[in-house]
Amino acid sequence: MKYSIIVPVFNRPDEVDELLQSLTRQSLSDFEVIIVEDGSKKPCKEVCDKYAGALDIHYYYKDNSGPGQSRNYGAERANGDWLIVLDSDVVLPEGYLAAVDKKTQQGNDAPPSQGGGGGESAWGGPDRAHESFTPVQKAISYSMTSFFTTGGIRGGKAKLDKFFPRSYNMGIRREVYQKLGGFSKMRFGEDIDFSYRIVEAGYKTALIPEAWVWHKRRTDFRKFFRQVYNSGIARINLEKRHPGTLKLVHLLPMVFTLGVIGLLLLFACGLGLYLFAPDHMSGAFGFALCELSLLPIILYSLIILVDSSIRNRSLWVGLLSIPAAFTQLMGYGLGFIASWWKRCVLKQDEQSAGEQSADERTAFERNFYK
Repeated sequence: MKYSIIVPVFNRPDEVDELLQSLTRQSLSDFEVIIVEDGSKKPCKEVCDKYAGALDIHYYYKDNSGPGQSRNYGAERANGDWLIVLDSDVVLPEGYLAAVDKKTQQGNDAPPSQGGGGGESAWGGPDRAHESFTPVQKAISYSMTSFFTTGGIRGGKAKLDKFFPRSYNMGIRREVYQKLGGFSKMRFGEDIDFSYRIVEAGYKTALIPEAWVWHKRRTDFRKFFRQVYNSGIARINLEKRHPGTLKLVHLLPMVFTLGVIGLLLLFACGLGLYLFAPDHMSGAFGFALCELSLLPIILYSLIILVDSSIRNRSLWVGLLSIPAAFTQLMGYGLGFIASWWKRCVLKQDEQSAGEQSADERTAFERNFYK
């Protein structure tokens, strides 16, 4: 068997149904599906049983340990030469596996250090927003893939940094997965950590633009903020684990966050001068300061509005993309700053810096996949 598709699931039976339905429409059939139920209270076994005649599907239930360890659990039971890791909230277009198969047939996948041809041993694919997604989901998808927010590093096009596979849509040779021990026990950023370890071991990774998926992502800005905040935390931890991996593109959200905070402080000072100035000249200066401090924020918002409205063919999605972009950048930036303070200034280790109260740990487990 060539492909094993591994999907960790946590309380998402409806999403699993959509994913499995899309797998039945693939033109390639040489694959198995491994569903790992990670301690869900709303299991998807009945959904999986519905597809038993249409797919080579294997369902496993285990105690909650998070998506990374659930992927490892599935990999231990996989039979395919290639392991394809997907999130439960993705849907595949009909040509997905055909695009993957075309790429994996090219050359010897062993690294040069092992006498191979140096072909890719791991790959990742981009994501898109489906027409059926809500306007908020489309706005969030835009903010995660746009050049004006992430530099395009997740969009599958021009990038400011090297592409590393993400666990919502990635593949790796099973022997490489086993050799590297799979995903680590990092709470956040475990997929990037795995990608770094793949490259550091001498294997090549690649982006397959044609192997894209529809990715629902978060359903509201509160959940989205929590996701990107955790990503910001992970970036510092990743740099500590893999020195030299922190690039300019990773610093931009922090710079953006500090810039916005600084501009808002200037606006507050200008407003104070305008409202409480003792003379006309001071009041005029305060008014000008208000205008100048808001100008960069307004210009950036207009860029997001125009670009997203054109890409999504919707003014409403364009408008929603403005708060989505600020949530994306400032959420990541604040998480980055908080982690930098704990890890680099206070010199806490990864575990100490991530200590949580009992309530926070419960919330984390409950929202691991959200």
